[in-house]
Amino acid sequence: MVLEMKVPSPGESITEVEIAEWLVEDGDYVEKDQAIAEVDSDKATLELPAEESGIITLKAEVGDAVAVGEVVCLIDTSAEKPEGSSGSSDKKEESKKEEPKKEAPKKEAPKKETYASGAPSPAAKKILDEKGISASSVSGSGRDGRITKDDAVKAVPSMGTPTGGNRGESRSKLSMLRRKVAERLVSAKNETAMLTTFNEVDMSAIFELRKQYKEEFKSKHGVSLGFMSFFTKAVIRALEMYPSVNSMIDGKEMITYEFCDISIAVSGPKGLMVPVIRNAENLTFRGVESEVKRLAIRAREGEITVDEMTGGTFTITNGGVFGSMLSTPIINPPQSAILGMHNIVERAIVRDGAIAIAPVMYVALSYDHRIIDGKESVGFLVAIKEALESPEELLMDGNVKKALEL
Repeated sequence: MVLEMKVPSPGESITEVEIAEWLVEDGDYVEKDQAIAEVDSDKATLELPAEESGIITLKAEVGDAVAVGEVVCLIDTSAEKPEGSSGSSDKKEESKKEEPKKEAPKKEAPKKETYASGAPSPAAKKILDEKGISASSVSGSGRDGRITKDDAVKAVPSMGTPTGGNRGESRSKLSMLRRKVAERLVSAKNETAMLTTFNEVDMSAIFELRKQYKEEFKSKHGVSLGFMSFFTKAVIRALEMYPSVNSMIDGKEMITYEFCDISIAVSGPKGLMVPVIRNAENLTFRGVESEVKRLAIRAREGEITVDEMTGGTFTITNGGVFGSMLSTPIINPPQSAILGMHNIVERAIVRDGAIAIAPVMYVALSYDHRIIDGKESVGFLVAIKEALESPEELLMDGNVKKALEL
């Protein structure tokens, strides 16, 4: 019996995927549930498992865009597993041994130099003039070295006068995920009235709390007491104070959410991924840290699912882990705002009328000015600043041990 394997739906609204890599070769014997391919959707990279055991016949090439429900391979389930078969690696080795020696390329006869050598055809001359490329810098492939229209189309402007050294270049196809991210970023810039407001946060109070309780917290809960739980808690408090920031535009209406699904930007092997912490307003410090760790690990190991990245009412991104001092983060549509965290640097500040050294982080809030006014955006970021600088009072109700469940 020959089984037709079709592309399963990775999630709602996804209509096609791209074959990122075949993990087996045509004619291999595969086991049931063995990963046979990696496919890219516009939201994540997923593994495609074999539905049955048998000999596989591939019906799509790497890089092909395949519609959900389309056949990508056939599995002959009646075929018996070959004796001594240990996967496709042996077959690759055999194919290498059996590969015939390549014949040496034949030398082409030298082209005859004539008056046409290096001269462009009229159509080629017009294209080269439009590109600002000199005909002398183009090698002609036409008869007797004449520059054809195709030569002119393929010609690229000089990248300056070579000064020695390697000047090679490479070209690779963008994955479906990367192309979708690019589309969404351009869409966010073009379709929102995006502005960014900035502030600075004295992180001294959080440093002291972490120094005092981080070992006990990790020992009891198995996760570190990081900065993300403080920022998530501060964001939730600010969203409750300024509900328009927790809103989205839907046509001529504004949807305001009564829950906080916080998206956390994570750098994964396939690019930026944004898993979501659901109902973060109901989580404790331990709950937030545990969920951040779980989602980050799944994203970096390529195990994150589309459902875990769908939705979200507000995003937090941390460029500080890469050393960023300040940035203007781009809104994650259809959300209306995003908070950018940055690196923490000891800076001189004025405290109680005197200059002091303190760990300071610059924070940025990018927002959609169509539904969030300047007063609300500034107030929202100030509320975050206040909560982070007075966490015991504003985030822990004056009882640190209870808030940290110690």
